[in-house]
Amino acid sequence: MSEQGMNQVKVWDLPVRIFHWLLVLLLVSQYVTVKANYMTLHLYGGYTILALLLFRIVWGFVGGTHARFGDFLYGPGAVIGYMRSLPKRQAMKFAGHNPLGGYSVLLMLIAILLQAATGLFSNDDVMTEGPLTQWISKETSDWISTIHRYNFYVILALVTAHLAAVLFYLFYKAENLVKAMFTGNKVLPASHSGTRTGGAGLAVLVLAIAAAVVWFIVTHKWK
Repeated sequence: MSEQGMNQVKVWDLPVRIFHWLLVLLLVSQYVTVKANYMTLHLYGGYTILALLLFRIVWGFVGGTHARFGDFLYGPGAVIGYMRSLPKRQAMKFAGHNPLGGYSVLLMLIAILLQAATGLFSNDDVMTEGPLTQWISKETSDWISTIHRYNFYVILALVTAHLAAVLFYLFYKAENLVKAMFTGNKVLPASHSGTRTGGAGLAVLVLAIAAAVVWFIVTHKWK
């Protein structure tokens, strides 16, 4: 117990935390590899991100309590009420993502999934083509490549907003969200009900299936 009436509560299961930090590292790696023209590494990084995203989507239905989409996608009333509380120094306590944070996570997942999916059909007009460009015409691939290129700026904007929110919580609300994503624990009222964390065995199984799906997509001879 950190203070009277408050407890340390495990809210983020290990699969969610590993997913989060792996995705951070891979997004940085994707930026570096494309700038350095290491396109083979860029392709494999994209495949890895796609597998992780497929895992996270499934985990959003079968994972621990606060990993599930149903836990952190709130209705309009909750979102409006949360926004009204933002000027207050004391943060509203949410075991999982707060109402705005939940939707920002969803938007980032969608944007990064779009980036990974369009990468499968993209080309750089030099040497590199995604594994599924054989499905479509060069004109369509060029159009998808344009989406892939500009969607990067959407991801950058969402990541910037996410970092700004983390800093706002750290310095204005005095709540360290980054530490919680490392340890999995949050300080919550003692009245908070227990949470269920996702099992490691199930996580490994889901990740293996996601990786197998991506491997099949990128290696199968479709024609």
